[in-house]
Amino acid sequence: MKKIFKNIYLEQRFFAIITALIIGFLFSYIFEDLLGVFKILFYFFILALIIDAILLFGSKGTISGERILPDKLSNGDPNPIKISVANSYLFQIKAKLIDEIPFQFQKREFGLTTILNKAEQKSFNYELRPTERGVYSFGSLNVYASSPLRLLARRFNFNEAQEVPVYPSFLQLRKYDLMAFTNRLFEYGLKKIRRIGHTMEFEQIKDYVMGDDIRNINWKATAKKNQLMVNQFQDEKSQPVYSVIDKGRVMKMPFDGLSLLDYAINATLVISNIALKKQDKAGMFSFSNAIENRVVAERRSSQMNLILETLYNFKTDFVESDFSRLYIDVKRNLNQRSLLLLYTNFETLDALHRQLPYLQAISKHHLLVVIFFENTELTEFTKKKAETTHQIFEQTIAEKFVYEKKFIVNELRKYGIQTILTKPENLTVNTINKYLEIKARGLL
Repeated sequence: MKKIFKNIYLEQRFFAIITALIIGFLFSYIFEDLLGVFKILFYFFILALIIDAILLFGSKGTISGERILPDKLSNGDPNPIKISVANSYLFQIKAKLIDEIPFQFQKREFGLTTILNKAEQKSFNYELRPTERGVYSFGSLNVYASSPLRLLARRFNFNEAQEVPVYPSFLQLRKYDLMAFTNRLFEYGLKKIRRIGHTMEFEQIKDYVMGDDIRNINWKATAKKNQLMVNQFQDEKSQPVYSVIDKGRVMKMPFDGLSLLDYAINATLVISNIALKKQDKAGMFSFSNAIENRVVAERRSSQMNLILETLYNFKTDFVESDFSRLYIDVKRNLNQRSLLLLYTNFETLDALHRQLPYLQAISKHHLLVVIFFENTELTEFTKKKAETTHQIFEQTIAEKFVYEKKFIVNELRKYGIQTILTKPENLTVNTINKYLEIKARGLL
């Protein structure tokens, strides 16, 4: 009996009928002839309640439901969640589904309503976009079933206390993998990479076809075969590619729910996968006031799993980043010339000048690419129409900061340091393009 009372709920029709009966009994004080009519209606109502309760709790049949979660969720991406519900009652059921979503999403009014005929099963899909890494806890999947009388509802609970980890954006791996590997990014509206020259890693001698570079003709092979033969080259392989992530306070700025740090983490996962596909060695490490989360650049089958687990367990802090410590660590531990993709952020020219000597020192022995971010909110603010003197003053300051970002790019390029200034949402695409450009030009 306790279980029945715990899972029984009153529907809106119940309250509507109760309200109508109360009003009727009040009118019966004025019109005494109505009293008998409303007494009969009240008894019918009690009988209907009993029948409804018997249908829901006493008859054969039940409601079955299941929430189907993926093994892990992808941070910053829409992740599909599936709900399946089936009716084994001998009559039609109105079902209201309420899924207890993790508190991180702050969705407090999630609900689905459907009609389930006898022996019918239905599936529903919805999407969740997490913006933080870690473990997310789902509560119960609640199904409130009501009979055709619609006076009472019976609650069913399924999938209590399910947990699922949120990893860096592994869904982007599938999105960019084939595009980058075939150098066909331009077909998707992205930047087309133009090959400039070629690297000196020989692949094979092949027959000349129209369009081949005549400078690559192999005259000895041509004389032997009595037809034009050309040397074919390929991108150099086994080159170390390190993603260096600044996890200091400058990377805590949020855009579209994700921090700059999370954008950098997602891009690191994608570029590491592409580097491995290109037969290069992929590695990573982070820094703030110390060097942490080091994964040595290798080209082994387990490398991506190691990088993924390292990024998942990434711990952030709010300290000032120490670029001198970064320089010392790179000098001590990276003996082979490597491509260093440095994810950081500079808001002012003064901030760059404090770190510029260390960046110059690193770029002498390695190919350094400094990647930092546009402040898209400032850019949007400068486009708004100013109506007061105060707004004009604010927009002038905002335009100064926007211009200073572009000046930082020129300052870095003046010292021969490769640079990417990108919107946070375009970080992954622009990083892939820069890597492919470097490989095509043989800069590493």
